[in-house]
Amino acid sequence: MEHIKLADVEQFTGAEVDIIIGDEQNSEQASTVRKIIKKVQYCPDQTHIRLYFDHFYFLAVPLTSHVKKSEGVWSAYDAESGLTYTMKKV
Repeated sequence: MEHIKLADVEQFTGAEVDIIIGDEQNSEQASTVRKIIKKVQYCPDQTHIRLYFDHFYFLAVPLTSHVKKSEGVWSAYDAESGLTYTMKKV
């Protein structure tokens, strides 16, 4: 696994994706949300990557998360919070 790279996530810009956030044991998982990623950028202090859904709302994923990726699927595991963030192109 590797850490987050902006270039890997930028492929989702403009794409409709299903976003899933689950905990370590997958006992708590929020509902899948379908969104269009408008832009991707680093947060001002360079600790997270932001996935913007419009000009204001975004999901922030820690840059230290461990990433797995395959065709159309990107997943990042944050060991500190125990959360896994997954995006799947629709």
